[in-house]
Amino acid sequence: MSDSVSLSPSAAERIKAIGAREGRPLMLRVAVEGGGCSGFQYQFDLVEAAEPDDTRIELNGAAALVDVVSMALLRGSEIDFVDELAGAEFRVRNPNAKSSCGCGVSFSI
Repeated sequence: MSDSVSLSPSAAERIKAIGAREGRPLMLRVAVEGGGCSGFQYQFDLVEAAEPDDTRIELNGAAALVDVVSMALLRGSEIDFVDELAGAEFRVRNPNAKSSCGCGVSFSI
């Protein structure tokens, strides 16, 4: 397992598409917060600027940002974008998660 966090091609394309629609370059901020039904939950935001301690993950001209605290819980993860019958969303494929809730938004380590 890699220690780095990666961005899938579909996530990169979606980030770029949102930025194009908004008319400005945007980055996806991914954070882990306490809460949710399994202990931790993922938080996704679109931002224009990075914070000083962010790790920047880039692919095909798109970027995601992860803060230093969240990075410890996301090592080896892939940030993906899925468009399914149930809906379209960014999703984290986290090999560190021991269990997750049915909706896939919260997890435990």
